[in-house]
Amino acid sequence: MNRTIPRRHVLAGGLAAAALPRVARAQTKPIRIGVLTDMVGVYAANTGEGSVNGARLAIEDFAKLHPNLKVELVSADLQLKPDVAVGIAGDWLDNQGVDLITDVPLSSAAFAIGDMVKAKDKMAIFTGGASADITGAHCGPNHLHWVYDTWSMPHAVVDATVKEGGDTWYFITADYAFGHALESDAASFVTAAKGKVLGQALAPFPGTTDFSSQLVQARASGAKVIGFANGGGDTVNCIKQAAEFGIQKGGQKIAGLLFLIHDVHGVGLNSAQGVLLTEPFYWNLNPGTRDFARRFARLMPGNVPGSVHAGQYSAVMHYLKAVVAVGPEKAKASGRAVIEHMKATPTDDPLFGKGAVRKDGRVIHDMHLFEVKSPEQSKEPWDYYTPKRIVPAAEAFRPIDKGGCAFAQG
Repeated sequence: MNRTIPRRHVLAGGLAAAALPRVARAQTKPIRIGVLTDMVGVYAANTGEGSVNGARLAIEDFAKLHPNLKVELVSADLQLKPDVAVGIAGDWLDNQGVDLITDVPLSSAAFAIGDMVKAKDKMAIFTGGASADITGAHCGPNHLHWVYDTWSMPHAVVDATVKEGGDTWYFITADYAFGHALESDAASFVTAAKGKVLGQALAPFPGTTDFSSQLVQARASGAKVIGFANGGGDTVNCIKQAAEFGIQKGGQKIAGLLFLIHDVHGVGLNSAQGVLLTEPFYWNLNPGTRDFARRFARLMPGNVPGSVHAGQYSAVMHYLKAVVAVGPEKAKASGRAVIEHMKATPTDDPLFGKGAVRKDGRVIHDMHLFEVKSPEQSKEPWDYYTPKRIVPAAEAFRPIDKGGCAFAQG
C-alpha cells in the first residue's frame, strides 16, 4: 500500500448556529485541513496519528460552537522525504481543495511548503517542524510556527545545565536542516553562558540507528555535557546507546535538546531519569491538559498526547475561529487574510494557555522546564515529569529582531 495516499476524514456540522455569520451559513465548499505527518518513521510517536487526532478533536469541539461550518480532514505520510512532502502538498493545494497544511515534521520540507503556500495564497501551520528558521530566514506571510523550535527547546535546558557546572559541550547532530539549527542555537546559549563547545559529530539522516562512532568521539572529547541535536527515535537510540557505553557512569552528562514525552517513554525511566528537558505541554500539568489526555486516550488507548498533538488542537482551534471571523469563502480565497486575523487575535486555550501570534509567524506561549522522574517517583503510567520552572512566553522564544525575518522587519 502506498503510504502517500491521503486519508480522508469528514467532520462537518449540522444545524446553523444563531451567532454564525451569514457567509458561513451560506457555505457550499468545505474548509479542508491536511495533516502532513510522519506515520512510521523516527518522528511517528511524536507526530503521526496523534497529530491527526489532535486536529480531529479540535474540529469536533469547534463544531459544537459552529455546527454549520463544514470542515474536512485529510492526512498523508511524508515518509521524511522533502520531495514526497512537496509533491503531496502541491497536489492537495492544486487538486484537492486543501486550504491549510499542518504538522510537517521535516524542516527542509517546511521551508519549501512555506514558499508554496505564499505563491498560492494558501496556509500552513507548522507544528512538527522545528527549525527556528521557519520564522527567521524562511519566514513568510502565509505560514505560522506553533509549539516549539530549535531556539526555544534548548534555551532553558542549556542555561540550567551550564549553571550546574556543565560548561563544556560536544554535540551529536542530525545532518540536515533541523539538526544543524538545533546545534547552532544550543551552541550559542553555551557560549553566551561562558561555556565552551569542544566539537561535533554528524550522523546521516534519516537511516542512522547505530551511533557508536559518534558516542566514542563524544566520550573522547572530554566534554562535561554531550548534547543530542536530533529528535524522535534518533534521540531515543542515542540515549539508550550512551547508557550501554557507560557514558553517564563515566561522569559525562547528556542533554536531549529536543526530547519529548514519547521519547522518554521509548528510552524508559531507568535510562532517562534526571534528564532536563523543555516542553510547552504536559498531559498531567493541570485539569485542562488532563481532560484533553482522557479524550485523546479514547482514540489512542494506552497513549497520551504529546506537545505536537496538543499543538495541532491549539492551532486548528485558532485557525477555525479566524475562518468564522473572516467568512469561509474569503478564507478559502486567501490564506493570508486568515493569518492576518490570527495575528490580530490573542491565542487562548486550555492546553497552551494565553499567547500571541507575532508578525514573523512565531506563536509564543509559556514553556516549561521539566526533570524526568526516577522509576520510584513515577506513580502511574506516563507520570514522567517533575516541573522545575515556567519560562514566560516573552522569554521562551527568540526575540523577533534577532531572527532575520525580512518580512517582519518590513
